[in-house]
Amino acid sequence: MAWWQILLLTVYAGLEILDELQIYSSLNTPVGAGMIAGIIMGDLQTGLIIGASMQLMVLGVGTFGGASKIDATTGTVLATAFSTSVKGMSPQTAISSIAVPVAAIMVELDVLARFANTYFSHRVDHLIDQDKINYSAVERNLLYGAIPWALSRAVPVFIALAFGRGLVQTIAKALNGDLMWLGTGLTVAGATLPAVGFAILLRYLPVKKHIAYLILGFTVTTLFSVIFSNIQALGTGVAVANKSFTATFNGLPMLAIAMIGLALAILHYKSIPINKVAAKNVVAPSGNVDSKINDNKGEITDDEL
Repeated sequence: MAWWQILLLTVYAGLEILDELQIYSSLNTPVGAGMIAGIIMGDLQTGLIIGASMQLMVLGVGTFGGASKIDATTGTVLATAFSTSVKGMSPQTAISSIAVPVAAIMVELDVLARFANTYFSHRVDHLIDQDKINYSAVERNLLYGAIPWALSRAVPVFIALAFGRGLVQTIAKALNGDLMWLGTGLTVAGATLPAVGFAILLRYLPVKKHIAYLILGFTVTTLFSVIFSNIQALGTGVAVANKSFTATFNGLPMLAIAMIGLALAILHYKSIPINKVAAKNVVAPSGNVDSKINDNKGEITDDEL
């Protein structure tokens, strides 16, 4: 791993958390981190595989108020860097052995960054309490708060990349040698982690209320996938039999399926005001609104979010 790669990944790690807190350009997401880390390391495919897998894993994970969550973005950066630079470490192994543990450990550093920022908050409070407020000093202290956030990501990434490659190489060698059984298990675990994200997401979505959309989306996706897979297979067979056949059959892009989902979401969104007004106007015999109208126990709806 070259020094400039370590430097660029360290700088990105420090900037991505600031992006998440202020701009949110989507480059701070796991898939964005995988793309950038993959470009820096010269292996975009591996970066996207790791980033997309981590993105799917945290689909249903969110923060409320000042809560901290696992840092899948930093985990993606380190997993991509080591998977592309260490021989014998597959993306799936890197996900389960590096990305997930790092993402969990980064929760502690996230909390540390939050605590460090209280120092600047107290300084701002002190400046405001003065008879003559120094507004420039207040602005500076507010900007200083970005330093702990950036260091909480940049420092561990730099230490891991600069001094941890030998350890990772030893682990990769062991997982491909005497501990092959463990390496195989980690590979399987890394491949199944996206299902965990879907499970968490389905747990917090109002699935019981909109089960029809879930069934429709699954059926449409499966149907189109089968149809276009068969078309691709047919085109490949014809091309083998007839060398002059040069047409290319591409599979249905995920963008098309996403647009179908967007259309259904828009239809549902437009129907929400009508349903809410109707629910408010329905009164039980006792004079209270019927509690059975919106029975979504155990689910988080858009109002609660």
